[in-house]
Amino acid sequence: MRKLALALSLIATPLWPQTSLPPLQESSFWAQEVKSGSLPPVEDRLPKEPLIVDLAAKGRSFGKQGGTLRTLVSRSKDVRQMVVYGYARLIGYQPDYSLAPDILKSVDVEQGRKYTLHLREGHRWSDGAPLTSDDFKYWWENVVNNAEISPSGPPKFMFVEDKLVQVTFPDPLTVVFEWDDPNPDFLPLLAQASPPFVYRPAHYLKQFHADFADPEKLKAEVRSARVKSWAALHNKRDNMYKFDNPRLPTLQPWINTSDSDESRQLFVKNPFYHRIDSHGTQLPYIDVVNMDVVGGGLIAAKANAGEVDLQSRGLDFPDISILKKGEVDGGKYKVFLWANGAASQIAIYPNLNFADPVWRKIMRDVRFRRALSLGIDRRMINRALYFGLAKEGGMTALSQSPLYDEANLHAWADFDIDAANALLDDMGLTERMPSGLRKLPDGRPMEFVVETAGERSEEVSALAIITDTWRDIGIRLIMRPLDRDILRNRIYAGRTMSAVWFGWDNGIPGPATSPKYLAPTNQEFFSWPKWGQYYQTLGHSGEAPDMQPAQDLMDLAKEWTHTDVTQERMEIWGKMLKIHAEQQFAIGILSEAPQPVVVSNRLKNVPKEGVWAYDPGAHFGIHRIDEFYFEDPLVQVSR
Repeated sequence: MRKLALALSLIATPLWPQTSLPPLQESSFWAQEVKSGSLPPVEDRLPKEPLIVDLAAKGRSFGKQGGTLRTLVSRSKDVRQMVVYGYARLIGYQPDYSLAPDILKSVDVEQGRKYTLHLREGHRWSDGAPLTSDDFKYWWENVVNNAEISPSGPPKFMFVEDKLVQVTFPDPLTVVFEWDDPNPDFLPLLAQASPPFVYRPAHYLKQFHADFADPEKLKAEVRSARVKSWAALHNKRDNMYKFDNPRLPTLQPWINTSDSDESRQLFVKNPFYHRIDSHGTQLPYIDVVNMDVVGGGLIAAKANAGEVDLQSRGLDFPDISILKKGEVDGGKYKVFLWANGAASQIAIYPNLNFADPVWRKIMRDVRFRRALSLGIDRRMINRALYFGLAKEGGMTALSQSPLYDEANLHAWADFDIDAANALLDDMGLTERMPSGLRKLPDGRPMEFVVETAGERSEEVSALAIITDTWRDIGIRLIMRPLDRDILRNRIYAGRTMSAVWFGWDNGIPGPATSPKYLAPTNQEFFSWPKWGQYYQTLGHSGEAPDMQPAQDLMDLAKEWTHTDVTQERMEIWGKMLKIHAEQQFAIGILSEAPQPVVVSNRLKNVPKEGVWAYDPGAHFGIHRIDEFYFEDPLVQVSR
């Protein structure tokens, strides 16, 4: 494992040269609090060695402090996007997808199995309390290893080869995670858009923990919160990703100040944030983020009217024409067209864990899934929805990836009604109703239900086109719109026959990218939620994979972890992508359609070219939204 150890040890090198601190500038936003003594001056709020950002070396301009950034979401729970966009992580991806320390000062990696995390001396939570190894210890000993808070025990990612990690805390600034075998997934896991937060603000959460809190006060808190137990109360207050508890200290660039589900959510800059620019200005540059909750159908209209400063979430390819028109007519914003990092813009997921035994048997027959794919006129969908600019084909690695194989893209993806009908006939599904609709083996009509969150017009339009072509192979497509959360819960419970969604978040993998997401390791892949649950819960729930191709994917993902040879990892990736192409577990339709990004003319340092991807990349996160700034921050835009 020498090569692996060498490669990962480079991560211990700081991202930017850490020289002596430049003269520090106090933020005008916090000047009054500093003057009154309610907040220490900036030199006492920063770590001893903050992360210094050399903007000139990155080709960016140094910013001005101040201003309010306006953005929109379609649901109140999407306040969690501030954790995604803010992207303060122990280890983070850079724009070239390399990894570097962020919250951490450095990481030492030995043999790919022992990770020593070094914290920044003097780093503080947003309420001023010190960040130390005790916060990691609290998570490890009092959260994941507490049977009442975590009944299933430590999470799956803490095991390698079914052996639990050893976690030690040598001193206040050092945490060690050590496995018996190499764990190349660990650092990329910490860099995810939704990472496992392996630390907690212990000083805050102890008041809700039975091992630390006054029993009578804790009982009163449980009653007040209207929950059943202290553990339920603790879990309710401990929501670092959801970001909906303003009293929970954070390390993100902005702090949530909104204590309700109101339509306007406000976030103010974290006075203890650990990043500064090389001129001595503490980041983020922008003082306040104003996140309004509006109906999903209004986001494009409001962006077109110049009511946002930064917006991409809720915008899709069909919005580009009206946004471009607003760019010319209004002159308030620019529309950047970023690459889309999802493996498919639209993909249909037959649920192989569907509760109906008749349908489940049919969907598990690869001939059925191939027939569905052959019955899709991707060319018509591309022309109707994307002006022919998208790439037609199944779900696989995108063309920007070194793992791209055109054969995988086109496998079972040609529009061929005769071939699709032949596959279904070969399955014995030859009985038809007078209308031409095929019958299931038990005599029911072959009505294939595709559930959708109904949040994207192109999904609905694509399904309407597919409805017409599937009718020619004797299948009636029934589209069922549902609330996103209801849809997910139905899928996870095996009550959804199929769903439509994006493809894999990471459509641009490299050989060093873990291929685990191609195997049934997560319920988020809608074709095998029960198998994913089985893996995630160490067999406590869900179902064990019982199809050979799925088991082969698991074996190959495991094999990838046991080698550090690039060529061998390339070959493993190739085999896994080939299995997906042949098996059509998820039926991709189109990919690589441009993603619109609306940027106010006042907002600077936003890259004109980028990749819009949730993971890896955290949407705006990889481009460091804390470095964005307003050219005229004191100008307030009327609403």
